[in-house]
Amino acid sequence: MANRPIFLSTHNPKKLFKEKNIEFTFFNGFSLSQKSKSINSLHQSANEAGFNKVLEVSTKSDSKIGWALSAFNLMVDFDGDKEISLECAFQGSKVFEDNIQYKDIYLKTSIEAKKDTRLRTSGNIIGFEFEGNFWKNEPKTAFYDWMYINALYKNHRDIVDELLEYEAFSDIEFNPKKSINCQARTCAVLVSLVRLDLIDEALKSPEKFIEVVYGVPLVQGSLF
Repeated sequence: MANRPIFLSTHNPKKLFKEKNIEFTFFNGFSLSQKSKSINSLHQSANEAGFNKVLEVSTKSDSKIGWALSAFNLMVDFDGDKEISLECAFQGSKVFEDNIQYKDIYLKTSIEAKKDTRLRTSGNIIGFEFEGNFWKNEPKTAFYDWMYINALYKNHRDIVDELLEYEAFSDIEFNPKKSINCQARTCAVLVSLVRLDLIDEALKSPEKFIEVVYGVPLVQGSLF
């Protein structure tokens, strides 16, 4: 048996997601068929716990939308007239000690960006820099959430409309013991922002986003 979280949207502006740990049968192996079995087991256990409409958000999802919402596949605007995957944008924007940044990652494939060994041998991350804007490390998921929600809401309203039909979101690849950011959690936050009619306010600026999503008021310009 294994234990993984699912993330639920809320109607509470002070808490934009709920996390529920679900125990399920995990099927070992890296093949898509094994991943699918684990996802089905997780969703079945979630259904038994009272959560009926769960969307898997990952490259292993059997839903076209869930697959498209993976950070490997969701595209963000880049360099004026280009697009790169959210994964490449996130990994290439990491700034390490001594202001080391590997911007060449922007132009790699998602899997190459994820596995770039330099990301694990360059010391501590001191922040993120993307197209001239610098983000601090706190709140921890702020930069990732901003990039994800901004790209999805501004460029894929049709997908956002379909997300509103779901009650909860999962990511079979997410292990809270090893990772901080989770695309399933970010989807739950986005749905909450839309339902609460806070999305446009949140996306006015990075400062406003942090204030609305994390309840942390910032002085204008303090991020950069």
